[in-house]
Amino acid sequence: MYRVVVTGIGAVSPIGNSFLESWNAAKAGISGIDRIRRFDASPLPWKVAGELKQFDAEQYLSRKEIHRLDPFVHYAVAAAVMAANDAGLIRQDPGLRVQHSEKHMRPELLSSAGVIIGSSRGGISTIEKAFSADHQASNVKRHVSPYLMPATTISMASSYVGQTLGIKGYCLGISSACASGTSAIGEAYRLIKSGYKNPVLCGGAEAPICRIGIEGYGISGALSKGNNPSASRPFDRTRDGFVLSEGACILVLEEYESAVQKGIEIYGEIIGYGNTMDAFHQTRPSAEGEARAMATAIGDAGLQQEDIGFISAHGTSTPLGDKAETGAIKTILGKHAYRVPITSAKSSTGHMLAASGSLEAAFTLVGMKEGLIPPTLHLKEKDPECDLDYVTELRRAEIEYAMSNSFGFGGVNAVLLFRRYEA
Repeated sequence: MYRVVVTGIGAVSPIGNSFLESWNAAKAGISGIDRIRRFDASPLPWKVAGELKQFDAEQYLSRKEIHRLDPFVHYAVAAAVMAANDAGLIRQDPGLRVQHSEKHMRPELLSSAGVIIGSSRGGISTIEKAFSADHQASNVKRHVSPYLMPATTISMASSYVGQTLGIKGYCLGISSACASGTSAIGEAYRLIKSGYKNPVLCGGAEAPICRIGIEGYGISGALSKGNNPSASRPFDRTRDGFVLSEGACILVLEEYESAVQKGIEIYGEIIGYGNTMDAFHQTRPSAEGEARAMATAIGDAGLQQEDIGFISAHGTSTPLGDKAETGAIKTILGKHAYRVPITSAKSSTGHMLAASGSLEAAFTLVGMKEGLIPPTLHLKEKDPECDLDYVTELRRAEIEYAMSNSFGFGGVNAVLLFRRYEA
């Protein structure tokens, strides 16, 4: 089996249009949650979301491509270009349209690379736009774009990243609800661990902020009805649901020896992955299933429960979800659970669905490297059933092993384990 390391990170999120901007905002305790501006949400009870701010897709795609592709693909391409640049896979600064700048490409590194990107909702906003009330009015002739189907399919994020960067190797689109981004990283880890010799770009991308997205999650009882930045408050006694958000985060994974030979920066090492199914309920979480995913990841890494030094929680801010995750952590770690610092990035970003898992993995890796844990925001009064060490202010911590959790509708669970890298 081969060692797997992370050599590049790119992201766009509600708290930044690059990974560094997002990470600095998370450390500073900045919230990206605000009133919805994408559409008129005034008739709805759910009025806040985590939208990207001043994101310019034209830095990465032509106007024709932007028109033909759903925003979740725009975000995936932007994050992938930044990640590839960070890992030294292209000769350019982020922001240039790489498909029009072949002189910047490095085909010796990219042509055989792989790409695995997860998404929960895919091109939902483009589908909604195509079948909006205006189009369905009896006096309007409906025109459906011939690009509607290819533009909105979940695998288009992986496919178009491959097309943009000239990647011709392994390609996979994954959809496992909110665990999709973490699952994409986990499957890339397994691919390289088993002998795939080339870099793999992996992560999650999501653009669900449209009326059907908000109303669909809201009517299911999953969304907060709070109308301010503190609506996302994981583990707080008054939490009432998550805040829907958008964005993308892509990581570059490589085999350890190859990365060392290239002399590039290594963010950290992935050493374990757990993927389990609750077989319990369509929307309600199962602490037992989540615990099995954590145990599987710990076993895959060859660690003991006492080795875990930090947990990046799924921490969505739903009443049932946060209690279930807390219970699962206690089940697996026992008394050690009370000694492990825990944080939820969704208090800052909101729930980016598939993109949250990959961004939280990236935050975990860089936090281990810098010796810092960003805070869980808006946690004023702990739920009595959520009684672990949730970090509420930026904290210094030397962490050797860390866990990142993602759980999704349908009872799908994905957990990653990381080791701090020291050259």
